[in-house]
Amino acid sequence: MIDPEIAALVDLLRPPLTPDGIAARRANGRVVTDAELTRGGAVTFTEEDANGVPVLVLRPAGGDGPPVLHVHGGGMVAGNRRSDLHVLAEWVSELGVVLVSPDYRLAPEHPHPAPVQDCYRTLEWMERNGFRAPVVAGTSAGGGLAAAVTLMARDHGGPAVRGQLLMCPMLDDRCETPSSHQFLDGTTWVRASNITGWTALLGDARGGPDVSPFAAPARAADVSGLPPTYVDVGSVDVFRDEAVEYASRIWRAGGDAELHVWPGGCHGFDQLAPDAALSLRARAARMEWLGRIIA
Repeated sequence: MIDPEIAALVDLLRPPLTPDGIAARRANGRVVTDAELTRGGAVTFTEEDANGVPVLVLRPAGGDGPPVLHVHGGGMVAGNRRSDLHVLAEWVSELGVVLVSPDYRLAPEHPHPAPVQDCYRTLEWMERNGFRAPVVAGTSAGGGLAAAVTLMARDHGGPAVRGQLLMCPMLDDRCETPSSHQFLDGTTWVRASNITGWTALLGDARGGPDVSPFAAPARAADVSGLPPTYVDVGSVDVFRDEAVEYASRIWRAGGDAELHVWPGGCHGFDQLAPDAALSLRARAARMEWLGRIIA
């Protein structure tokens, strides 16, 4: 059951995303304003070019701090470099991090590997420009891309990644976990929407035997050697079980992971209802972990 305060604040009757609805989902996306980014003057921002990838760079007004690469959500088909940042700017104002958000190419016009390549190119640009050993973070589809970039950095011998922060991550194209079948309607991202997003990214390969872990990190045969990891997800989220399994596999491989399953949280609850009590708890837990990792 969705947390009552969240349910009262969030539209839970939205229709599932279909291929024909991708353009409308993009056009109707929330616009994050300059005022939301700057948080009353505590944050400054610039638009920059990272190896041909447009990026938004948020800095604390007092100067630079530890870097974070944040990858936005949108089901692989929507969103932009400002998505989610009305909430995440508090990482900059409260913890003093420098947050880099890439405008990666979107499916279906740009299927795998274009999105993850753009994110990895941004990571390489950060290293060359002095933003070394960032925490790689992401929300939803961005959480999956963040996990993929972290796997790429491990397998390619760098750039160094200090930690990965995966928020309600989209990790598994097979869509066969119990939670993937459990939420068919009445919540913010349902099974049909998830299949639309994965199919846009992978086409007919979705769910088949030949999907790369750099597209769907749940496919990784080996999750050892990863940096400290934070995973969180709501209990009423189609991604719940794949998120729990990813953290569990990291533990079984001898890695460092922290997992939170927020009771009554639907997909994206903390951004859709940022002032709800559950959202405040979730954001505070992330900030506590992030503060420890960058200390």
